Amino acid sequence: MTTCTAAVAHGPHADFVLEELTVQEPQAGEVRVKVAGVGLCHTDLVFRDQVTSYPFPAVFGHEGAGVIDAIGEGVDGFAIGDRVIVGFSSCGACPRCEEALPSYCRSFVPLNYAGMRVTDGSRAYAKGDTPVASHFFGQSTFATHAITRARNLVKVEDSAAPLEMLGTLACGFQTGAGAIMRTFACPAGSTLVVFGGGPVGLAAVMAAKIRGCSRIILVEPMAGRREIGLELGATDVIDPATGDLAAAIRSLVPEGVDFAFDTTGNVSVIEAGMASLGSHGAIGLVGVPRDAGASITVNINALMTPGHRIYGIIEGDSDQQGFIPELIAHHAAGRFPFDRLVRTYPMREINEAISAQAQGECIKVVLIP
Repeated sequence: MTTCTAAVAHGPHADFVLEELTVQEPQAGEVRVKVAGVGLCHTDLVFRDQVTSYPFPAVFGHEGAGVIDAIGEGVDGFAIGDRVIVGFSSCGACPRCEEALPSYCRSFVPLNYAGMRVTDGSRAYAKGDTPVASHFFGQSTFATHAITRARNLVKVEDSAAPLEMLGTLACGFQTGAGAIMRTFACPAGSTLVVFGGGPVGLAAVMAAKIRGCSRIILVEPMAGRREIGLELGATDVIDPATGDLAAAIRSLVPEGVDFAFDTTGNVSVIEAGMASLGSHGAIGLVGVPRDAGASITVNINALMTPGHRIYGIIEGDSDQQGFIPELIAHHAAGRFPFDRLVRTYPMREINEAISAQAQGECIKVVLIP
């Protein structure tokens, strides 16, 4: 076994603690990655704080990138020294995986949320004799080393962005961009409102510009994020504190927008988005609500008559082995400057980084082990 340093969670709302752990050698079909950088995502904190049950102690982190330093049996297409992005896990054999929709894999929950290998219940990390939950989103990359399945990897052949930043494409940025480019496949000239100017929402703004949307409206309470939204492609911005959101959106697009995209998980915001839709409009939901039992109210006739559609979206409907290289190419061409949104912190400052991101001092944190 190898030793590693990891940011370990011991309970809901508790600070992460840097600890030395042992990390196993990769099993068949797995690799070990020396982590160069890992994005900090709201979902890491959602699971730590037990919006849904997860075992403790645990290593989270699911936007990792690094270099392969060990390979298990039966792994093809990768070699020690390969630079890789580590994405979510999927089985590769169910109907959804075969449709190039691995984020809806029938085994997605156990593969990504169980805190252990589904094959034998083992965990890749341990503190002495105490197992530590691993394989969060198939990786657990809040650590210097991580064990993951080869299927989760995207090889980085070339990139204009540093390797440590590329892991952010594995979840937040691909979720926002994928919603626009894959779920909605927004046609040129279409209109869109994005609720929330965090990493996911701003990725959606950049993707909408790539798709040629004629009106890209960003609703965001922080002035600095509204400003950068305009720089990245938003045609209009709205401060939600100004009042009736649906009325404000319809003052810009009286006939209603073609698409609405919510990253907030706020029920009143989602309902305002639905009220802003035009004929045959669609709303996509990716924001995790603070209340696990939160629900929206839908008038059936108001939904059915104009043909409105509601999409739940996971990972931007991305087939990551194809879509992440597409985003890297857009970045190289200057069309998807996600690195402008990133601030790096050493892993030992993870708790300070969480506070800074929550307070809006930065948009996207990348932790350097």
